[in-house]
Amino acid sequence: MKTLIKNATIVNEGRIFVGSVLIDGDKIANISETPDYSEYPDCSGIDATGMLLLPGVIDTHVHFRDGGLADNPAGNFATESRAARAGGVTSVIDMPNTNPQTISLEALEAKEARAAAVSVVNYGFMLGATADNLDWLLSMEPTRYAAIKLFLGSSTGNMLLSDPAMLDRLFSEARKLIVAHCEEEAVVQANLHNFKLEHQGKPTETATLHPQIRNTEACFLSTYKAIERARKYGTRLHIAHLSTATELSLLSNFDLGKKHVTAEVTPNHLFFDDRDYAELGNLIKCNPAIKSNDDRLALWAALEDGLIDTIATDHAPHPLGAKQRPYFDAPSGIPSIQHSLQMMLEAAISNEELMTLIVGKMCHNPALLFGIEGRGFIRQGYKADLVLVRTGVEQKVTRESLLYGCGWSPLEGQTFHTRIERVWINGKEDGSAEPLMFTH
Repeated sequence: MKTLIKNATIVNEGRIFVGSVLIDGDKIANISETPDYSEYPDCSGIDATGMLLLPGVIDTHVHFRDGGLADNPAGNFATESRAARAGGVTSVIDMPNTNPQTISLEALEAKEARAAAVSVVNYGFMLGATADNLDWLLSMEPTRYAAIKLFLGSSTGNMLLSDPAMLDRLFSEARKLIVAHCEEEAVVQANLHNFKLEHQGKPTETATLHPQIRNTEACFLSTYKAIERARKYGTRLHIAHLSTATELSLLSNFDLGKKHVTAEVTPNHLFFDDRDYAELGNLIKCNPAIKSNDDRLALWAALEDGLIDTIATDHAPHPLGAKQRPYFDAPSGIPSIQHSLQMMLEAAISNEELMTLIVGKMCHNPALLFGIEGRGFIRQGYKADLVLVRTGVEQKVTRESLLYGCGWSPLEGQTFHTRIERVWINGKEDGSAEPLMFTH
């Protein structure tokens, strides 16, 4: 069966143009700015006049909470992949801090089997680096998995690796991209100890403390050390979820292919700032913390200047009851994948340059950086992972519209001016997810 998407406003590889895309099976068969529709009499036709056609979003940083053994009611591959697809995300890379942790071949294979059974988006997995698995991890075939996830600060899942000798070995021997969560643990723990002594059980114990505990110093020191180690050994390093203006001084704006050190930002760190804690509290508690408006604006500027290379959600669902605990007891993490594309497009509807940049950071660059084969672009012969977006409409986020297992979002009540109209994954609108293939 062939499908012709015609008269769409195509956003791809730095260009915006009106054209048509022909899907044949699971691949893009043709892209044309001046199609002769009479050539396709056997196609089902879709008139996309006035709508944006984008490559499917590749979210390279998600926590679907599924270790491969059982459903997590707050979120698992079944629920969260459906939320992702509804938001125009067609491929995801899941993090290793699950139960069980993805730190062995058996755990990886269990996750792969689980995703194959229930996921409605394409999937890949990072492997976690721990004090006990470096021999195995460094011997793994690089194309077998997406990247190595390194926690240089404690977070959900307790996978902190801090021994300098082990870090030196990992950075010197890794044949794979290292994705690092950078927060200096000593700074975080000292701040946490002091603030607990001062605030625990008092009315001042609120999420407004979070950017003071996981502060700029903690982020900068850890990121600085990681980059210095990567430069020493020539390691490919990707800094996850940047949150501060000061860290940007450590980055370069070379072309992506010339960089050994790259960086990611989340829509949440671009959308919220510390003024939002007063209303949303623990609902926007995440690691690293959402910080000041100055930091937020600096992250936007760095995205446009090329210092930041990818946009990924760090999607992390938790039960609403857990998030409603007192600040010190509430888990960190924000569910956001269902609206991440809309969050970014909201700033770009009337800015074509920004729109092409967002598609580059959410679709093209993730594919290039992680070596994802045949996806991330609207190109002939590539997999037909496509998203059709209607603009000029209002869509309000309501609790009833959410597909997350946890059933809540800090965006509830937010109105976006786009709507995800249709999504194709491997040429189909009804399932057909596949494992991602990695070239390096």
